[in-house]
Amino acid sequence: MTDTAVLFENLHPVADAPLLAAGLRIERHASALEPAALHAALADARIAGIRSRTRMTATAFDAAPRLLALGCFCIGTNQVDLDAASSHGIPVFNGPFGNTRSVAELTLASVIMLMRGVPLRASAAKRGEWLKSASNSHEVRGKKLGIVGYGNIGSQLSVLASGLGMHVYFYDVEPKLAHGNARSVGTLDELLEMCDVVTLHVPSLPTTHNMMNAQAIARMKPGSILINQARGDLVDIDALCAALESGHLTGAAVDVFPKEPASKDEAFVTPLQKFENIILTPHVGGSTLEAQEAIGDDVAAKLARFLSHGATKGAVNVPEIEPGAIKAGRVRLLSFHGNAPGYLSRLNDAVSAAGANIAAQQLETRGELGYVAADLEGDLPADFLERIKAMDGTIRARLILG
Repeated sequence: MTDTAVLFENLHPVADAPLLAAGLRIERHASALEPAALHAALADARIAGIRSRTRMTATAFDAAPRLLALGCFCIGTNQVDLDAASSHGIPVFNGPFGNTRSVAELTLASVIMLMRGVPLRASAAKRGEWLKSASNSHEVRGKKLGIVGYGNIGSQLSVLASGLGMHVYFYDVEPKLAHGNARSVGTLDELLEMCDVVTLHVPSLPTTHNMMNAQAIARMKPGSILINQARGDLVDIDALCAALESGHLTGAAVDVFPKEPASKDEAFVTPLQKFENIILTPHVGGSTLEAQEAIGDDVAAKLARFLSHGATKGAVNVPEIEPGAIKAGRVRLLSFHGNAPGYLSRLNDAVSAAGANIAAQQLETRGELGYVAADLEGDLPADFLERIKAMDGTIRARLILG
């Protein structure tokens, strides 16, 4: 029976080639599925691919007993219970770089449109009003852009904005090398108080939840602009509404929301819809054909390498190893196991008892989880894999032939 890769949410077709080359059959679903249908689709899957709408809960992993790996064809992994995946010995891969340019471009476009007051003027034009005025309309050249989070997207945005003559400042909780003429500031408050535009590019964490609350927004420069095209729980929406209503902020762009529709058939509702001086987009920061192709190629390649070599480089929840290609004549034993004393010695004893030789071995741990790859030489008994699976501490084990 041919193993199956089940791909949800209309993933880019470029993802098919690496998976087909790995010997998998492709089963595609155009959208995210409700839990019952999702569990049924995963029942026999060896690989699964999702985007942001499919919820991989602990129950979903329980419903997928043959699943070896999960690919998130996006940046975020908030939709996945990573602890549940780890407990099953299932690595989760994502595509952290593929949509960097797309998000950065949308943010920069939003900066320009808001600085020129285009959303307000466009809304008026649609009503037949002719707001031909330079009031509250500015060039971005010489203005101060504040970037919160100087990772892949934030740093690329700084390069693009600098090219337009903006003065770029950034705040990050970790030391980061500045690109071009960008400057780091010591505190978030300092950045908020000095910049004409503040844009968020941080992950969703307990420390970033509602980081832009009423107090933080009040510290922003009067007449400034707030952009959130990162995660929906970073901004207190009621506080943002109050700042727009009072005129403390002259505009905002929001691409992500605390509650988003599950599908295009569900109505989108937010109190921000009453404002005309803002840009609202339906979580499309990374939704370009170029980004989806790049992510499809990246994540599918990681899944294929895991299948063929056991490589977990780029996984977000398990120890990372890159054991390389398997030499002809060898068998690679891969085992996810509890990170506890004695497991490796028991595994090596089991190999020795089977009459095999360990030609190469690599072990990494992460928290309570360990992952070992051992290349074996010699004939193995038919029940060898079952012996490894039955060992105390083994979570999931498999063999790959060289």
